[in-house]
This record gives sequence, C-alpha cells and structure tokens, in this order.
Amino acid sequence: MDKNIFENLFVLELANNHWGSIERGKKIIREFAKVVKENKVKASIKLQFRDVDNFIHKNFKDEGCGENLTNLKKRSRYIQKTSKTKLTYDEFRELIEYIKKHDCIPMATPFDEKSVDFCVELDLPIIKIASSDINDWVLLNKIASTKKPVIISTGGANDKQIDDVVSFFVHRNIPISINHCVSKYPSEDDELELNQIDYLKKKYPNLVIGLSTHEYHDWHSSMLISYAKGARTWERHIDIPYPKDHEQTEVSKYCSLPHQIDEWFKAYNKALVMCGTSSDIRRVIDEKESIYLESLYRGLYLKRDMKSGEVVKIEDLYSAIPYQKEIGHISSRDFIENDSILICDIKKDQPLLRDNIK
Repeated sequence: MDKNIFENLFVLELANNHWGSIERGKKIIREFAKVVKENKVKASIKLQFRDVDNFIHKNFKDEGCGENLTNLKKRSRYIQKTSKTKLTYDEFRELIEYIKKHDCIPMATPFDEKSVDFCVELDLPIIKIASSDINDWVLLNKIASTKKPVIISTGGANDKQIDDVVSFFVHRNIPISINHCVSKYPSEDDELELNQIDYLKKKYPNLVIGLSTHEYHDWHSSMLISYAKGARTWERHIDIPYPKDHEQTEVSKYCSLPHQIDEWFKAYNKALVMCGTSSDIRRVIDEKESIYLESLYRGLYLKRDMKSGEVVKIEDLYSAIPYQKEIGHISSRDFIENDSILICDIKKDQPLLRDNIK
C-alpha cells in the first residue's frame, strides 16, 4: 500500500466552524492557507459532510427545547449545531474548490453513506473516519467501496476495535493511517497519552501512525515529542474569532487559531531539523565534525633516537597531542605493528610520519 500520501501530512479540521456561512468558511480557509504556505508544509483543510435532512431522525429534529435540553443536553447540542451549520452540496463544492485554489488538499469526514457518495463525486483524495465511527460497519463498508485512502482516529477504541478496522481495510488493500487520539475536548496535558504512538507503531509497523490532538496549553511540546516518537501525520481543529453578535461567543479551547497553527508548524520544522536524517542507517559524518574530532586525536612520537633500517615497535613510541595530520603524522588510531621499517634517522620526541616508514 502506498503510504506516501499520509507522510508528513497535516489535517486542519475546519469541521462546522463555518456555522453555515460560506463566507466564514472561505475566510477560515484563506487565513490558514496563508500559514501553510509560509511554513512550506503539506496540509489538508478538512470539512465534515452530513446529509442533515436524513442524518437527524425526524422525531428529534426539534430536540433542544424544553425538557429535552435539560435531560439530554449533550445530544441536543450536537443535533442543534448540526442543524444550524447546514450547508448545501453546492456550497460544500464551492468550499472544496476554494481549498484547492489555496494550494491545500481537500478532505472530508463523511458521517453517513450519502456523504460518502459526495466524497467520490468531489474526487477527494483521502477520507477521514471519526473516532465515533471506528466500528460503524454500515458506514465503513460504504467507505471501503470507494477504495480511497483513509485516516482513522482511535479515540476511545479498544484493541479489538482497532484491530478489526485495520484488518478490514488492509485486507482490501486500501491505504490506511491510524491516528492516536484522546476524545476529550479539550485535552489536558496529562491526558495526551503520547506513549500510545509507540504502542501503535509496534503493533502496526507497516502503517503510518499519526496524532489527532485537542490540547490547548501548548502548540509546541506535543509536536516535538510526537515527531520524535514517529508520528507522521497530525490533525487539529481550526477556527477564527467570532463577531460580537454571533451565537458562539468565543473559539472553543480545543480549536487552534492561525497564530497557534503557525507555532505548531514551526515546531514541526524544528523537529525535522533536530531529528536529522535516517533512523535506518548510520548518519553521514560531515567534514565539520571530522575536523573537530581530528583536533582531539593523539599523534605518535618517538621515545628514543632511532636509525634508518630499525623496525618500529609499539614500545618505541608514545602518544601525545597535537596530531599533525597536515605533515603526514601517524595517529595512535592508525598505527599497527607490522614490520614497519624506518627509512631515515629520527630523533627522540619527533613525530612519526608516514613518509618515515615502509
């Protein structure tokens, strides 16, 4: 399976922070695409697709009023926001084209089967599967039928659930990447469980492992740690401030503003530089390092006067700095006793040179 599509990919989750306004959606895309370009990273801006008219059961479309809001607050909020942030397929299509225009990769999370068809219609290169749908086999079978690469978040899933979904896509030869994720919005630093990246890499050595993250204290440390642990795709929710008269008064803590994503990208680029080259082969030792180390080498000097024709033995020599490479000095790292015969007279305490022996 081709893993390159996932390597070093950032997924910026716009979700429904457009609030049903295509102009707000475009503004979010513009502001984050600018940060992507400035940091020269590979990034996707991701939307969420729902066939809202059928996604919410007809008996619950008015939920969120009266007693229901008290008794079923969380469910009601989800239903309300899903309804209020609805976009038409034409409006979604316009946003997808706008993402492309700004040199980002368009992606989406489809939450129902009709939305999967819409992903195909738009020819999206990757489909994201939310943590809540990791074992929704009706939806997963539909997604698998597209043969499109998928990224799956694992928040809240147990071992069997993760194994099942990985096996499902791998056996169909569909490229898959697995994101470690803690489904807490927002997540505290002590809830991040970044060692799970190690766990997933050991368990699925042939897959790209990533991090979908919702912490809000720091946009720097988790990037450095996750990259060093081997994460190679990342996801964060994005948003921009709201006007004073908007229903949502402030950006959710788990969402990142443009300047915070800029910090995140810069931490990635620093991790890239600091981690350096391959972890599979020995690094190349450059001239700068070689010159420094040679300045610490000891050279071989004679303990006594010696005549031409004498065999030089270890006991005739001592090691000391400086090692004078420029004059052909033999270092204590190089000398091997092997019938080395002097071809000239050398005084005590003089350096032993390559030209002095045969």
